[in-house]
Amino acid sequence: MTDRLAALQAAGVAVWLDDLSRERLTSGGLDRLRRERHVVGVTTNPTIFAKAISDAASYDGQARDLAVRGVGVDEAARMLTTYDVRWACDVMRPAYDASQGLDGRVSIEVDPRLAHDAAQTAAEAKALWWMVDRPNLFIKIPATEGGLPAITRTLAEGISVNVTLIFSIQRYAAVMEAFLAGLEQAKANGHDLSRIGSVASFFVSRVDTEVDARLDKIGTPEAAALRGRAAVANAQLAYEKYSEVFGGGRWQALADAGAHPQRPLWASTSTKNPDYRDVIYVEELVAPGTVNTMPEAVIHAFADHGEVRGDTISGSYAAARQVLDDLAALGIDYDDVVRVLESEGVEKFEASYAELLGSVARQLGVDR
Repeated sequence: MTDRLAALQAAGVAVWLDDLSRERLTSGGLDRLRRERHVVGVTTNPTIFAKAISDAASYDGQARDLAVRGVGVDEAARMLTTYDVRWACDVMRPAYDASQGLDGRVSIEVDPRLAHDAAQTAAEAKALWWMVDRPNLFIKIPATEGGLPAITRTLAEGISVNVTLIFSIQRYAAVMEAFLAGLEQAKANGHDLSRIGSVASFFVSRVDTEVDARLDKIGTPEAAALRGRAAVANAQLAYEKYSEVFGGGRWQALADAGAHPQRPLWASTSTKNPDYRDVIYVEELVAPGTVNTMPEAVIHAFADHGEVRGDTISGSYAAARQVLDDLAALGIDYDDVVRVLESEGVEKFEASYAELLGSVARQLGVDR
C-alpha cells in the first residue's frame, strides 16, 4: 500500500497533530501517531484543553492535589496544561533529535486574554517556557498588533515561538518582520540561533467559511463559482511572501549565524463544509519547508485517500491573485474579511479559555 503520509513528508510537509489530552498520553496514542503516522509535532490551544479537561477523569488526581494545596484556578490551569505539554515534548523528543531541532515541537498558548498587551504576553511566554522546561517547546503568541512586539521580545530571549491566528498576507509580512527582528536581538544577546525555532500559523479553512457566507449573500453564478477558493489562494500567496523574505539578504545573514527559517504552518485545515473534499487543505498546500497541523481524523483521512501531486503552491501565484481580484470585483472586502476573522479568533480563544478555567474550577471543587 502507498504510504501517503510518508509521501507528503517527502514533499516537504511536516505532519503535526492538532490535539492533545492526558488520555492521549497515558494510552500511548500520541506515540503511536509518531511511530505509525509520521506525526512530528503537536499544536494545542485553549479549546483543545477545555475539551480534554472537561471530558477526562485522568486529571482528577492532579486536580485533587492542587485543591489540597489551595492553588488558584488560573495557576492550576497552567499546571495541568504544562504537565501535558511537558509529557508530549518528551514523547516527541525522538523527532526533535532526528530533525536537529526542526520538528518534534509541542506548542502551548499564552493566555488569550493578554492578546493585545505585549508586555504581559511576553512575561507569560517566559513563565510558560520556565514551567515546561523542554527545548522542543513552542510558545504560541497571537499575531495581533499587540502580539507582534511580544513575538520579537520572546525570540530575543532565546525562546521558540509559534505565531498563531494569522489570516492576512499583510499581517504575515509583519510577523516575519517581528521574527527577523527577534532573531537579530537574540544574536546580539548572545543566544545560539540554531536552538531557536519558529513557525507562523496561517489559518486556512476559516477564510473559506467567512468568504463563502458573503458569496452566498451575493447569490450570483459568478459568486457561486468562487466558493471554496479563497482560503487556498490566500495561503498560496502567503507562501510567495515567505519565499521572498527567506530568500533575501537580511535572512541570509541570520542563516549564516545558524538560524532556522520560520516555517509557514497551515492551521485550521479540517474542512468546515461537507461538500468539500476532506483533505483539500492538505493536498492544495504542499510545498517544501511547510507544516500542516491536522486533527487526527484528517491525518487518517489523508493516509487513506490523500493525493500528493508534488508542489501545489509555487506555480500558483498568478491564479491565486486572480481569485482575490475576482472576489474584490464582486465586492468582497479582503481587509474586512481578515479583520473579522482575527477579532473572532481572539474572542473564540478567550471564550475557550474561560471554559477551560471553568473545567479546572470544577476539578478543584471551587467556584469561579
